[in-house]
Amino acid sequence: MESTNQQPAATLDAAQISEWVRAQFQKANLFLAEKGILMDSVAVQDSRYLPPLVAVWKINGLDRQSYWVISGDLPTDHLALTAAADAREALRAFSFRWQMKAQQLIDAGVQDQTSADYVNLLISRAHSLYDLFENEQFWAKANTSNA
Repeated sequence: MESTNQQPAATLDAAQISEWVRAQFQKANLFLAEKGILMDSVAVQDSRYLPPLVAVWKINGLDRQSYWVISGDLPTDHLALTAAADAREALRAFSFRWQMKAQQLIDAGVQDQTSADYVNLLISRAHSLYDLFENEQFWAKANTSNA
């Protein structure tokens, strides 16, 4: 992935950022493969990452479908490309999806600590994603670096 798409965390050096991006890409690719989706290509110019927190990949599958895939310090997940116009909107879509999933789990009744921890993780990460979606400074930098 080109360095113009990264918004590096101050505590990571270039080698650590490169390794993190590689690991997140592999994680996203493996996740899709487990869902029966084989990757054809990644749209680098439309993907965004913020090491060590989150990566949003625009991935084209061999099935001729395209997907938004999210990985990082959060659950790995995917959406159809039609769910969001760009990486920023994809963050909001994942945020809403995880909020709804958490509520469904709560409504169904959380039976054990593992389920409670998962619900709390979904809620926490959904809020963090929405905060990032709303962060104008981040997106101004991301858009400037792609020009």
